[in-house]
Amino acid sequence: MTLLARTREGRTGERAALELHGRMTALEIRLLGDRVSRRTAWDLAVANGWDDLRDAEYLAVARLRADALVAGDPRFAARAAGSSR
Repeated sequence: MTLLARTREGRTGERAALELHGRMTALEIRLLGDRVSRRTAWDLAVANGWDDLRDAEYLAVARLRADALVAGDPRFAARAAGSSR
């Protein structure tokens, strides 16, 4: 559910939502258009025996940025926690 929808439904106050929105939009986001992040995703997938790059791409960006990875998908969170390299 989006932040705006949560606010509209009364689940999140507008003030808190705007504060969170401000923090989220201030983040610099690295896109997977560069060679380093694509190569890192490839290496992660190979090292972990994954059949595709989907999860590896998200994990690669988090690792290259030395950021925390927040995952709402329990399967992905477990995969990221157990990944090597």
